[in-house]
Amino acid sequence: MRKLATTVLCGTVLIGTIQGQDKKQQPDQSLAEIALSIRPQNQEVTKFQVKFVAQDTVYLSGGRALGLKEGMKLTVKHVDDHQSAANASVVAELEVVSVADNSAVCNIINASSDLQKGDTAYLSQADTEAIVQKRSVSGTRSYPQVVTFTEGDPLEEEVRDAVPRPQLPEVNRVQGRIGMDYSSIASHGSASSTNSQVGVVFRANISRVLGTYWNLSGYWRGRLSQTAPDGQQSIQDLINRTYHLSMTYDNPNSRMVAGIGRLFLPWANSLDTLDGGYFGIRLSKTATTGVFAGSTPDPTSWSYNPDRRIAGAFVNFTGGKYDAVHYSSTSGFALNSLQWKLDRPFVFFENSVSYQQYLSVYSALQADDPRTADATGRLGPGLSRSFVTVRISPWQRVSFDINHNYFRDVPTFDPRLIETGLLDKYLFQGLSAGVRVQTWRHLTFYTTLGRSKSNSDMKPSWNQMYGVSSGPIWRTGFRADLRYSKYDSSFGSGNYRSLMLSRNLGEKMHFEAQIGQQYLASTFTSQNRSRFVNVQFDTNLGTRFFLQGGFTTERGGPMDYDQWTTTIGYRFDNRGVGGH
Repeated sequence: MRKLATTVLCGTVLIGTIQGQDKKQQPDQSLAEIALSIRPQNQEVTKFQVKFVAQDTVYLSGGRALGLKEGMKLTVKHVDDHQSAANASVVAELEVVSVADNSAVCNIINASSDLQKGDTAYLSQADTEAIVQKRSVSGTRSYPQVVTFTEGDPLEEEVRDAVPRPQLPEVNRVQGRIGMDYSSIASHGSASSTNSQVGVVFRANISRVLGTYWNLSGYWRGRLSQTAPDGQQSIQDLINRTYHLSMTYDNPNSRMVAGIGRLFLPWANSLDTLDGGYFGIRLSKTATTGVFAGSTPDPTSWSYNPDRRIAGAFVNFTGGKYDAVHYSSTSGFALNSLQWKLDRPFVFFENSVSYQQYLSVYSALQADDPRTADATGRLGPGLSRSFVTVRISPWQRVSFDINHNYFRDVPTFDPRLIETGLLDKYLFQGLSAGVRVQTWRHLTFYTTLGRSKSNSDMKPSWNQMYGVSSGPIWRTGFRADLRYSKYDSSFGSGNYRSLMLSRNLGEKMHFEAQIGQQYLASTFTSQNRSRFVNVQFDTNLGTRFFLQGGFTTERGGPMDYDQWTTTIGYRFDNRGVGGH
């Protein structure tokens, strides 16, 4: 019996007869081959526009329909009217974390200047090749009209039978770096000494490990040995401890989600970094519940303590679209312990809502019941910390924000990191407001002003922060960020100044220098004034190796040292030469 199929394909009428019993035995000039040979060629999309920037998140004007997938990497360039994309410098690296049909959400991996709406994000060469490969074997043919089929769709059936099924591009994608790290610290002053360290540097982006839905991503810099175990601890050592490296499970066909390593709880970034993991179950498309546990090893945490443990449960509701109205709401409870003794049971709430790039509202709140060794000095249950911010961007180059920051307790973060800018979110307490304005040639001015008053203050005090960042300075190619901050908070008062310079030399070398000075008057630290200079460079050696180097010097109080760091290692990418 013959099966007759008539299809209108791209304006061409194809009429074919197929013998049911001989369909798999006629490879010559099949309907599928004719269709594949005459279909329009897809124009591969490799660049996307930045629609909106919120904190460490970027929203792009392209999504699943253009081939974007979670885990893909992009680079952002500021392209002026008088400058081509090829000559523009890379100012940021992005990683896609969530994809809709026509939009995508990306995390900012690193950035040398502030990103703005209208910037251009370019897909990496490896991910572009993955899209091309996928489209070359996928059923992307479009039919204006199907007239009639007596049984099935022979064109689709023959393509499925004839076209080989290679491994999906995202399966077992392995990119990263691994290297050996040598550091030497020369301490000065009355107790001068020299201490050397040997360590390992590892950066990875491995998707769909061994064909599963587990993904490994992040960065780690660890110490293997040192000549003086109690030697000088540097700013670079503290920064190295703020890394994130995690293995996460996300299967679209499963209700389960999980993650282990050093990471944030994805639905509640206001919690401290965890050395541990989480497990969750999707109750529906908009609801997820789960548990988490681990230690809190990040020295930039408000309540940092290497002996602290945390465990809890949460529920999250999320919905909407990023190119319209989007919301997320998380609530939960947790137990804090110090040396396995109950310290601070608490509840937490984190909520956000946004409307395109024009408006975003974010709030995070914790209430706890501090415990002490005895009953003396117990504060009792109450609000321990709260942060609320409202950001309005009526025009592409102008944004306003209003913030309120409250902390009941004295912090235990490492104060030596204040001058690096990593603790800015804690310096302003009370009500504050800020504005950011981008002018010509990507010159951006920003400021935040506010007043704070604690129960012990006789009068409120002013907190101030002023800054300016630039695109390429004249013809030097250097980008700069200069800022000054003066604060008066519950943990102390002080100020800091910092200047950062960075430059990309093509796509194979990056240079960065930071200079800072801080003054801190506080009862919980003997450090008052310090100054530091930190210089780093990173370059590729051929297609498979890399070299990193750096120099840090600091003077002031107990911090009086010089540090040299050298790293040499191997770059790997299982889909081609030159992976990052």
